[in-house]
Amino acid sequence: MGRLDNKVALITGGASGIGAAASELFAKEGAKVLIADRDLDKALDLAKSIDSQGYVASAVSVDVSDESSVAKMVAVAKESYGSLNVLFTCAGVFPGDDGGVLDTPLSTWDFVQSINLKGLWLSCRAAIPVMLEAGGGSIVNVASFVSFMGAATAQVAYTASKGGVLALSREMAVEYARKNIRVNAICPGPIETPLLKELLSDPERRNRRLVHIPIGRFGKSEEIAKAALFLASDDASFVTGASLLVDGGITAAYVTPE
Repeated sequence: MGRLDNKVALITGGASGIGAAASELFAKEGAKVLIADRDLDKALDLAKSIDSQGYVASAVSVDVSDESSVAKMVAVAKESYGSLNVLFTCAGVFPGDDGGVLDTPLSTWDFVQSINLKGLWLSCRAAIPVMLEAGGGSIVNVASFVSFMGAATAQVAYTASKGGVLALSREMAVEYARKNIRVNAICPGPIETPLLKELLSDPERRNRRLVHIPIGRFGKSEEIAKAALFLASDDASFVTGASLLVDGGITAAYVTPE
């Protein structure tokens, strides 16, 4: 018996990083998984890999900043599997020129908000009616540890977007609590994803972040996926409006000893 048996799970940004790890894990835990990603080829390859292992997955292309694209994504989930029980919003961006208040270009600010915050809102707004038809469900939104504290290296657009995700998640949790839809946010610390590796290719910038992590290393995508699995599953049936920090102790520490 899997923790997501008889569930249909939709994962945005599901073809890489945390989303890819969750796509594989959720499928192994019994869910029928729809992998939604702007890179359809990568999503299809992952779905084929999951299918080859005897689990159920399919793929759909999505631009989460576009309302019609998001509506199509949710329609595909319902048409393919008849329902929708779990939404895990992993789609996100973190451009290299996202810096300080005075340095970040307006175009970068708008781009980050359109994906990280607006895109998440559109995904939830499209998914909730289908979840209500199914009798309820679980939404797990990806926020960040920077929803609670400033980043060691300025990244104002990303930080603002993730603060918005946290507030939005709480608001939706309250609104839908008595309609059997749970909404929670997972707040990762720095995770070893392809995006982070590229952004932190500069050793000085990388070490500046690493020194703040009490555990002494960056997290792994699989570790975030496992935390998301708990929130998505019925094991978390009395958990809603929560902000689960999975950050290696960053937010617990003032100064990290050598």
